[in-house]
Parts: sequence; C-alpha cells; structure tokens
Amino acid sequence: MGYTILVADDEAAIRTMLEVILSADGHEITSVPDGKIALEYLQTHTPDIMLLDSHMPFVGGFEICARIKRIKRLRQTPVLLLTNNEDDQTRDHAKLVGADDLVSKPLSGKNLRGRVTQLIQGRVGSGPLGLP
Repeated sequence: MGYTILVADDEAAIRTMLEVILSADGHEITSVPDGKIALEYLQTHTPDIMLLDSHMPFVGGFEICARIKRIKRLRQTPVLLLTNNEDDQTRDHAKLVGADDLVSKPLSGKNLRGRVTQLIQGRVGSGPLGLP
C-alpha cells in the first residue's frame, strides 16, 4: 500500500530524485518548489509524511514544521527535514520545532526509503528526531 508524501524543496533536481526514489515503492508524491505552496497544499490535504527542505524561498522547512505541529489535524504527521548541515545547532533547531527526523544532503535512496517507512509506521521513537 502506498502512502501520500509531500516533498517541498526549491531544488528541482532534489524534488525529481525524491519522486523517483519514493514512487518506486508505490507512494503518491506531491512535489512543491517552496514553503508557501507547501502551506497552501496543507490547508486542504493531510499527507502521511512530509519531507521539507530546511531552507526554501518564502517559508523554510523549520517554520513549516513549527506551524503544522500546532494544528490538530497535522500534528501527528511525521516531518523529515532535509538539510545541508547536520551539525548540533541544526539538530537542536529541528528538535525545537518538532521534526521527527533530519537527513543530510546528498541523499541515499535506500536509507531514505527506510527512514520514511519507519516514520510512517511509527517505529522511530515517540518524540522529535526519534527520541523518547
């Protein structure tokens, strides 16, 4: 059974790569080029998981995550942030906004598919970034 996945990244090549990687498992992918369009999509849709670039035009992934975690309908939807920096400051910021996981670019297809599946099925810890 496929899941509905929202991918928001301002780099067209990253969006295309994520679509190819994730659609191979039969998932329905909705790709958007910026945070503003992602928020518009989320007004009427509830994906099974969101993959959000941390830095995008208009609204970045950190801000989107912070906003959706305050909305009852979207609160339980896992958020995986995509970033170029996986340092302590970035991880702390991701935890603060309620992200469920953080993945560094460049992305590994096999690793990413496994993390997405784990997040959707709730096998990663109960708190932000898989921490209890």
